[in-house]
Amino acid sequence: MTAITPKAASALPNFCEGIQYFGEALPDFASYGATPAIDSDKVAIASPTDTAAVYQTLLAADALRYLTLQITGSKASGHPGGFASQAEAYAALVMLGYKNIITEVGHHAPGFYSAMFLDRSLEDMGIFTVQQLRDRFREKHGLLGHLSGYIPGILAPAGPLGQGQHFAMAAALLHRDKLFPFTLGDGGLGEPYIMSSMAHFNTAYPSVTNFLPVLVWNGYSQEHHSMVSLKTNEQMKAYWQGNGFEEVILVDAKEFDDQNQPGDYVDSTAFSFEKRLAFTQAVLVAVDKAARSALSGKLTVFIIKQLKGAGVHARGAKSHNLYPKDTLDAPHIISALQGRALSPEAWQTVRTNAERAGGGPAAKTVVTEFELELPDLGELPLEEYTVGGEPKVSTTAMGRLVGIVGQKDKNFLVTNADGNEASGIGNINQALKIIHPTTDDLYNQAPNGQVYEPLSEDACAGLAVGLSLMGARSLWCSYESFAINGLPIWQTVTQAMAELRRQAPSTITLFTAGALEQGRNGWTHQRPEIEAYFASMMRNGNVFPVFPPDANSIQACYDWALQTRNKGIVITASKSPLPIRTTLKQTQQGLEEGAILLHEIAGEKQVVFAVIGDMTLIPVFEAAAFLETEGVGVKIVSIINPRRLYRPSDVAWDTCSEPDGGFIDDAKFAQLFGGDALIGVTGGAAAMLEPIMLRSNSKRDTFAWKRGETTASAGELMTFNGLTAEALTKRAIELVH
Repeated sequence: MTAITPKAASALPNFCEGIQYFGEALPDFASYGATPAIDSDKVAIASPTDTAAVYQTLLAADALRYLTLQITGSKASGHPGGFASQAEAYAALVMLGYKNIITEVGHHAPGFYSAMFLDRSLEDMGIFTVQQLRDRFREKHGLLGHLSGYIPGILAPAGPLGQGQHFAMAAALLHRDKLFPFTLGDGGLGEPYIMSSMAHFNTAYPSVTNFLPVLVWNGYSQEHHSMVSLKTNEQMKAYWQGNGFEEVILVDAKEFDDQNQPGDYVDSTAFSFEKRLAFTQAVLVAVDKAARSALSGKLTVFIIKQLKGAGVHARGAKSHNLYPKDTLDAPHIISALQGRALSPEAWQTVRTNAERAGGGPAAKTVVTEFELELPDLGELPLEEYTVGGEPKVSTTAMGRLVGIVGQKDKNFLVTNADGNEASGIGNINQALKIIHPTTDDLYNQAPNGQVYEPLSEDACAGLAVGLSLMGARSLWCSYESFAINGLPIWQTVTQAMAELRRQAPSTITLFTAGALEQGRNGWTHQRPEIEAYFASMMRNGNVFPVFPPDANSIQACYDWALQTRNKGIVITASKSPLPIRTTLKQTQQGLEEGAILLHEIAGEKQVVFAVIGDMTLIPVFEAAAFLETEGVGVKIVSIINPRRLYRPSDVAWDTCSEPDGGFIDDAKFAQLFGGDALIGVTGGAAAMLEPIMLRSNSKRDTFAWKRGETTASAGELMTFNGLTAEALTKRAIELVH
């Protein structure tokens, strides 16, 4: 391998600036490598058995390996090994014209960036040369260590394992004519969500098979052998078949090895060139077959079995991550790069094929580079109940609107693991029907419904937020206590939405059956600590937990949420009939200003109750009535949108792609919360009260959730947690005297 001299460098394609090593032309390059296999007026190769197409797929795989190692080596940081073991599969997908590629593996990021560089997608962020690719890797405003919505051509974020299939399934549901492959590591296969979520999806949508898992079976996880490393090929096939996959296509590099490599997992880059081509052709043919199968209505998986780290600096788990010693000057990195080095002419062929494949750069062609057209919902028919009139169930009032949204928008999906009827929103099922192969009117079941009910919060959250990320409307409903199991992917998508270069509908959730309603169910159903999760996320800038105090308010909250973009909006409400305390106009004001004044009586001293939630207002109004008999003035303020109550400097709102800089000013804050004493009250986590406690200069205290217990009523549970009128009254008097 030779380094290019300054004279020779002048003849290099410009994008090659920064490539450190170039090789001699591979055998028969003039015959099979010089002319791009994808014609200038085509989007894919003509045939997977064409010798030039196979040859150039091999070139593309080596180019991906080289770039992956060089950019990670440039920072002595990042993850080359996993992507390297499936480079032929990724290259095959691209050569066949498929670019809507997703991954379940965040550690594949440098490989995906290399692919986006090769097809010129990264030019949209000012990356034109390999040197710039190296410079921007793992840097701010560059190519962050794991995938994000910020990167041109990348369809979905990837970080925590067990998430990529949700994005692929959501995209497949919205775009039935396109293929959505996603790479899946055998280390990540241990996540229980992956197979169960695909199985439920296939039961609900048996005709939507245009997502294609690409299992990277390389024998290793991040730091050790994968848990499926001892399975035989037949056992692995049976595993997928047992989970409903009709077509299981496996290519094992071991079958092509002519170098007597030990073990079940081998490195194809060590084969003779002839056997490398044979292996590459087998992958190309198999990927083509798998893609056609998935697009024709068969649930299909493609499995590539090849040793982790194939063709890079190390093998097995040792190839997973680079450490400070793994610099571009290190002999083992140099040797690996030289082993994969291509000639300048080969680089140009790879670049041309990548650019033509799929009709152009991914940044110009993949589905997430375009905003999905949304049906106009018009003005939702909000039903305003009389203040002080008959108590109403908030969730049911919102459920009526949800049904209307679904009837107007056929892509709209509601997900719920624990059952809508149990949350007072059975009217959603009546209007939209639960997706189920068994039609049953009694249970509101139908195959073409719009309510998705797996028994997994991860699957519920995953498909709902995946749809939002892909540009569609959705609603994830859950019991507050159990939603924590779906929050990792909700957080992933909400964070990605803060970076998206396009508008997408906000991720909207409805969390019901709060701790105070669940006395008889005991502590297993009393986990409002989830609110602390959202309280901390409010500082992200695009996360808005909202707390409607009644059935009027929840309608205004949902109507507002539907009109927002690129946000995570969490609506938390009770499923019990509760008093109507607000008008629609008051909530609309509260959504803009953060809170509204519900009650005010003057007195010599004044106590302000800042209240989050609906049921928590009950003991507060009782306390207010007693304090007023004692001559103490009281204000009751309902906090509807606590994110608005922070100071602008507390929140990273201006870093979001759809910035929302709405915050209550100091004068209005003082008008609402000023008094001789302030008591924050919530039936959930005290952290949600932070914005008020940060800004108040009054004597102050908080009353909040402590822990769960089995009780016969909400009142008894509030007593257990110190949320009583007597305790509030006592503390208020102490603070004002």
